[in-house]
Amino acid sequence: MAEYNFSIANTLTTLILERKYSTVRDILVTMNPSDIAYIFAELEEDRLPVFFRLLPKELAADTFVEMEADAQELLIRGFSDTELREILSEMYVDDAVDVIEEMPANVVRRILEQADPQMRKEINEILRYPENSAGSIMTTEYVSLRPAMTVEEAILRIRRTGVDKETIYTCYVTKNRTLLGLVTVKDLLLAEDDEMTIADLMETNIISVNTHTDQEEVAQMFSKYNFLAFPVVDAEYRMVGIVTFDDAMDVMEDEATEDIELMGGMLPSEKPYLRSTVFELFKNRILWLLLLMVSATFTGMIITSFESALAAQVVLTTFIPMLMGTGGNSGSQSSVTVIRSLSLGELEFSDIWSVVWKEVRTAVLCGVALSIACFGKLMLIDRMLLGNPEVTVMVALVVCITMALTVLSAKIVGAILPMFAKKLGLDPAVMASPFITTIVDALSLLVYFGVANALLL
Repeated sequence: MAEYNFSIANTLTTLILERKYSTVRDILVTMNPSDIAYIFAELEEDRLPVFFRLLPKELAADTFVEMEADAQELLIRGFSDTELREILSEMYVDDAVDVIEEMPANVVRRILEQADPQMRKEINEILRYPENSAGSIMTTEYVSLRPAMTVEEAILRIRRTGVDKETIYTCYVTKNRTLLGLVTVKDLLLAEDDEMTIADLMETNIISVNTHTDQEEVAQMFSKYNFLAFPVVDAEYRMVGIVTFDDAMDVMEDEATEDIELMGGMLPSEKPYLRSTVFELFKNRILWLLLLMVSATFTGMIITSFESALAAQVVLTTFIPMLMGTGGNSGSQSSVTVIRSLSLGELEFSDIWSVVWKEVRTAVLCGVALSIACFGKLMLIDRMLLGNPEVTVMVALVVCITMALTVLSAKIVGAILPMFAKKLGLDPAVMASPFITTIVDALSLLVYFGVANALLL
């Protein structure tokens, strides 16, 4: 796909150099705004404004929304006031808010100056809601109907006002801004009588979200109910906007990206990888690396405190990496499973004992299977094939018992830490692989040397 877009970009650049502007325009108008934005990302910065100005006004606005923040800023700085005003007039309010949130203060000031008073008011209304809330991702452009309207009047209203709305399929019935119900265009078109009132057709059992509902919870609701949009209401149940499916998809992508980065032991990045500078990558990663490095000193302290056991049975040192690695992998398996269930709303903190009991039984099965395989490996490979006489039956027994206990402790830790993080209001992904691995490493060493002291010394 990248090679295809790069080839298209080269072709369009050649046509521009040959001054075949109408041909370039004819090609671009047949394409989806997302694809145009992707191709524009391959262009040299000085050519981007030329291509953008060839787009029809509506297509230009749709493409602008899909572009990366740095390309948007480049275009805005090159726009005349008239051009910027035209782009803003074609944009939905929530898209304009998304652009503003990515821009520096001087660019934001210029955008607000060129927006019409109504759009400026709606933008400011959305911006005052807390970050990552339903209010911050909603749009105020929705179709509102009155309960006393007839079907004919409702369809006429949709025709008159729908062109400026983000979606017209679902219409919301309000009275003095209070949300009473909803009706779909399908209901209106299939109504038996055009004189039926909206009150007779509307669905009153409405699922809505509050302006302060977390955006991740809203995105999960889209997955659960398969709606195209959710109404957003304030504390008095007055309707203030809607969250549409495309905005929920963006939230899902952002949240998944953030969780993956946290689980990998680094701070979430605001930019795509190829557009992040080396210093930004360093800044996002170094804090966690320093924290994990310092926490790893505990494992060194544990090994130092058991020097006598290691001196008596030097062969024990050989199996430390295997035990620590197995423990870390076991903990990561449990944590990833629990984090996913928490993010999907399948688990609550009240389920913690059910989770622990399930993980204990799973750990017993895994621990026994790994211990049996490990015992065979130690006896057949380490002792017989590699000819290491220090690997005795008792040493193998110590390693295998430690293996089983390490898997058990790792799976319990990996399961409960994300749940405690969720209970404390933290992102459970923080308690993923690097953090849990560090804890499990220390536990595995304590168990290892405890069992060694009991059986060998």
